[in-house]
Amino acid sequence: MPERETPAGTMDDVDLVTRSVLTASRLLVGVSARSLAAVEERVTLPQFRMLVVLSTRGATKLVTLADLLQVAPSTAMRMIDRLIAAGLADRKSNPANRRETLLQLTEEGRRTVADVTARRRAAIAEIVQRLTPTQRLALIEALAAFNEAGGEPLAPARDETEPHPLGWAMDVPVAGDA
Repeated sequence: MPERETPAGTMDDVDLVTRSVLTASRLLVGVSARSLAAVEERVTLPQFRMLVVLSTRGATKLVTLADLLQVAPSTAMRMIDRLIAAGLADRKSNPANRRETLLQLTEEGRRTVADVTARRRAAIAEIVQRLTPTQRLALIEALAAFNEAGGEPLAPARDETEPHPLGWAMDVPVAGDA
């Protein structure tokens, strides 16, 4: 039996849904960029990603950090050197193996991640407030289905501890993790 084509604009229009998600993604990238504006002189987006990983993982070895960011260890080393120079991260000896060095956020680094995350949350809340209650419910349901299909856990509520400030799932074990 031949497959039936779905008319454009119906519930099964994958292209329309894809375009809508791409548009929403563009909006969210803009929100993310604006939330970084206050620290952009000190931190690039890739460096901020590194800060977020360190905020979610705690003290981490360089090789693990590079794996999580999907960059070469030499790239991760240059990034962490810049963050250390900016006072946002530091190195310490691994108490379990004094030959290893662990990387971690400084208090200023933790504050930077928290501030950027708070700005991002406020900007998104401002957009969401423009929706009607019915639209909000529909958005919750649609995004929950989308996130589930993509394997992404729900971000914590504002009053919960926020282990993944950007919503990134960082709990994937990495070989040799400290």
